[in-house]
Amino acid sequence: MPSRDGLLMRFVIRWVVSTAAVAVVTWLLQPHIRIEGADYLSTVILVGLVLGLLNALLRPIVIFLTLPATLITFGLFLIVINAGMLWLTDLLVPAFAIDHFGWALLGALLISIVSMILHAILKS
Repeated sequence: MPSRDGLLMRFVIRWVVSTAAVAVVTWLLQPHIRIEGADYLSTVILVGLVLGLLNALLRPIVIFLTLPATLITFGLFLIVINAGMLWLTDLLVPAFAIDHFGWALLGALLISIVSMILHAILKS
C-alpha cells in the first residue's frame, strides 16, 4: 500500500498537470473556453483542483454507469465523459466559462493530450 506522503505527492503532481493543461487549453481555445475576471492564476488553479476532484470522485462512477456505451464505442465515449467533467467544472467555477458543449469536447480532448505529454515528461 502506498504511503500517505506518496499519495499526497501523486495528488499534487496530478493537480499541477491538470492546472497546466487547463491553462494551455484556455490559451489555445480563447475566447470559447476562457478564464473571466482579473485573477487568472487563482482561477486556473481552482479549475485544476475542481476538475481533478471531479475526475477522482465522480468520473469513475460515470464510467461504470456508461460502460456499455464506452465498450460499444471502443472507449471513444470517454471523451464525452471527460467533456462532461469539464462542463461540470464550468458550472461550479463562476470565472471559468465554456461557450457550448462542442467546445467542452474539444477542450477535454486537448486537456487529455496535454496531460499525457506532461505526465510523460515528468516520468522521464
